[in-house]
Amino acid sequence: MSGDAQLMLMIAGMHLLGLIGAAVLILPALRDSPDLPPRNDSGSDGGWGRGPDGPPTPPSPPRGGIPLLDADPARVRLRDHRKLSEQLPRRERRPVREPDRSPVRTAH
Repeated sequence: MSGDAQLMLMIAGMHLLGLIGAAVLILPALRDSPDLPPRNDSGSDGGWGRGPDGPPTPPSPPRGGIPLLDADPARVRLRDHRKLSEQLPRRERRPVREPDRSPVRTAH
């Protein structure tokens, strides 16, 4: 057998092996039936549907006791049109430092 024939036979064999592998992977997916939700045939509802849902349940009361000690209220509440910077007290300015003195020569 010549080199060209061996090469063609090897390429054909690889393609055949690939097709067999793809078929092995696809066949179980094709054979499996889709999972459908079970049908609920309990009778006719008259064609009007389920109707409105009932009112939601009220939330449960908070557990625990008094608030923790670190639960202090905020210093400022934003309840009107003023900005936060307008409601906070102004900070004190730092005192001005005296300028450094330069040494003065004295005569002896």
